[in-house]
Amino acid sequence: MPNRLAQETSPYLLQHADNPVDWYPWGPEAFARAQAEDKPILLSVGYSACHWCHVMAHESFEDPETAALMNQHFVNIKVDREERPDVDHIYMEAVQLLTGRGGWPMTVFLTPDGRPYYGGTYFPPVERYGMPSFRRVLLTMADAYRHRRQEVLDQAGQLMQHLDLTVPLRPASGLDLAALDQATEALLDQMDARRGGLKGAPKFPQPMLLEFLLRQWRRTGDATVRAMIDLTLDQMARGGIYDQIGGGFARYSTDAEWLVPHFEKMLYDNAQLARLYLDAYRAFGTPAYRRIAEETLDYVAREMTAPEGGFYSAQDADSEGVEGKFYVWTPAELREALGAERADIVIAAYGVTAAGNFEGRNILHRPEPIERVAARLDLTPDAVAAALAQARPLLYAARARRVWPGRDDKIVTAWNGLMLRAFAEAGRALGREDYVDIARRNADFVLARLRRSDGRLLRTFKDGRAHLTGYLDDHACYADGLLSLYEATFDERYFRAARELLEIVLAHYADATHGGFFDTADDAEALIIRPKNLYDNAVPSGNSVAAEALLRLAAFTGDERFRAPAAALVEGLAQPMLQHPTAFGRLLCALDRYLTGAIEIALAGDPAAPATRALADAVVRAYQPNAVVALRRPDSPPETERLIPLLAGRDLVDGQPAAYVCRQFACRLPVTTPAALAAELAAAQP
Repeated sequence: MPNRLAQETSPYLLQHADNPVDWYPWGPEAFARAQAEDKPILLSVGYSACHWCHVMAHESFEDPETAALMNQHFVNIKVDREERPDVDHIYMEAVQLLTGRGGWPMTVFLTPDGRPYYGGTYFPPVERYGMPSFRRVLLTMADAYRHRRQEVLDQAGQLMQHLDLTVPLRPASGLDLAALDQATEALLDQMDARRGGLKGAPKFPQPMLLEFLLRQWRRTGDATVRAMIDLTLDQMARGGIYDQIGGGFARYSTDAEWLVPHFEKMLYDNAQLARLYLDAYRAFGTPAYRRIAEETLDYVAREMTAPEGGFYSAQDADSEGVEGKFYVWTPAELREALGAERADIVIAAYGVTAAGNFEGRNILHRPEPIERVAARLDLTPDAVAAALAQARPLLYAARARRVWPGRDDKIVTAWNGLMLRAFAEAGRALGREDYVDIARRNADFVLARLRRSDGRLLRTFKDGRAHLTGYLDDHACYADGLLSLYEATFDERYFRAARELLEIVLAHYADATHGGFFDTADDAEALIIRPKNLYDNAVPSGNSVAAEALLRLAAFTGDERFRAPAAALVEGLAQPMLQHPTAFGRLLCALDRYLTGAIEIALAGDPAAPATRALADAVVRAYQPNAVVALRRPDSPPETERLIPLLAGRDLVDGQPAAYVCRQFACRLPVTTPAALAAELAAAQP
């Protein structure tokens, strides 16, 4: 019989709906039972695309004897970390305090009132890897609660003391652009001079850190910084972490070579990496970076976009119960799909061997430049490139006949905001109206289906049902995406919605005592603590995105209400950022925006007129990370100037479309040609 999880919408929870474990979703019913029966709680947290979550489920949660122990001794709660980042954050902090490391699946043992007293990540079914068996852990934790209660309560109390530390933000003195140089130097010291990225294995793409370095190259022109960016982007794009056939990036590589990924593809990774490659293309003009950005966005449009316009969350690492099976090839499979002559080129270019590089099969990657491959095959580089371009759709079609990995088709608002920004910015920078249309459809869907009547967002949508009050990152990320969509379309509806969401952030998430923002709203469910995440991990923290979005909004409006809390946040965390820059990638970008200052660009003209579009193109085609751009139509009502004060008094010049380049609302003389605008933008750089 299905358990209570059968009533949930989360694909991860539904994966466990047929377990013999008597699972509860997170909620008051589970805690009431634990208190009524004086039982400890077993909290299990994971997500649908997590390989080791599947392993532990098959080994333990599907095993009747293990499930019987769980049901006898505990009230069992299953949580999707992507739906409940607040719960995940609190208890992951506890596990890291207890064990020194974290990860998923996460298992935490709680008192009936929710306080943790023990936890860990993956536990095997039998003792191995120097780890106790899961059954032994179950019996030990149940015995401790039943017979050594005071020890359990003491442990829980000590953990609570460490969890409930709220650090006040302390502004740094004398903060200036030298801080950005210091952070850049510290980052470069931790990067891999041979393969790019951070040193060691596993290798995560770290798009936020690379975005910060790209900003610093734009500011300083430092050749060392550019070399590291180029090395990293090139190595990732040529590695197995990048899907050479279908586009898009896997979560990370297990080695130091970018070769063997954990094959799951996450929406948030691809949103950030598409923007990174787009910005690198705008900065350096490297055609390969544009190709990777477009292939990644095309993958999302094709495989990760719902008919309603929302973006799905993830694709699984496993198919047919085997990790990576969907993605790997043998030489014989390539020859069958391509024919011998074309297959020989593909085999040479993608490093394919009879022995394979992953469990006897081949992850396609590009181990050497195309020129070297062409020389070995006595072909021109153009001929090799043409053969690979012809092979990709054939291999994609052959692969599509395999059993596909599972897809987590819930729609998470924060991650949709990240991808919304990527599509909007790529659409305007690359002249891809199809991308802008995808961004519009996403915004119209989210604002219609995931926004409450009071304007606040909901966290997730699946099967026609939106639920869970949105968190800080939902409101901040989606507002950030809407600002980019406004800049791509100059449709004031999107600017107004972004401003309303950031007003909600200030009203319901601000920490009035210590500065910064809480992850949960002031009227949200009371947990054992009110979480406040300041660190950027795989996804940027809500605080980092809120800081940047508020600074962007302040550049449009000149309103100190938006600038001041963002300034306090980046100033207050400046010292930790400089000491531990790898933990603050997106916040470092906000610090750069704050210290460097915005370039405010006001356009006047009909957006459909060729002369106006030429001015807009001159803005968006260049890499201007701290610029904001707004447009006033000749027939704009007075409301436009009240909504976007940057546009006040920005009129046509002698009847011609014009551009005004400003800093801190002090504007240079208007210009009417793209060449003059480019010169003004160059002059406005710090």
